[in-house]
Amino acid sequence: MKKVMTIAVVLGLSAGTAFAGGMSDPMVEGDPVVVAGPAGSGNGALIGGLLLLGIAAAAAGSSSGT
Repeated sequence: MKKVMTIAVVLGLSAGTAFAGGMSDPMVEGDPVVVAGPAGSGNGALIGGLLLLGIAAAAAGSSSGT
C-alpha cells in the first residue's frame, strides 16, 4: 500500500510540473546580419613572430649546468 501511495504522489508531483507555465510562443530566428568592416590588420603574424623570438632567446640563454 505504501508503494502505491508513493508512486501516486511522485506521479502527481511530476504531472504538476509538466504543465507549469503553459504554452509559449515559438521562437522565431531572424536573418543574420553581416556587417562589412575593414580587413584585419595582421596582428597574428606579429604575435607569432614575437613568440618565436622569445622561444629562441630562451633557448639561447639556457645553460646545461655543467
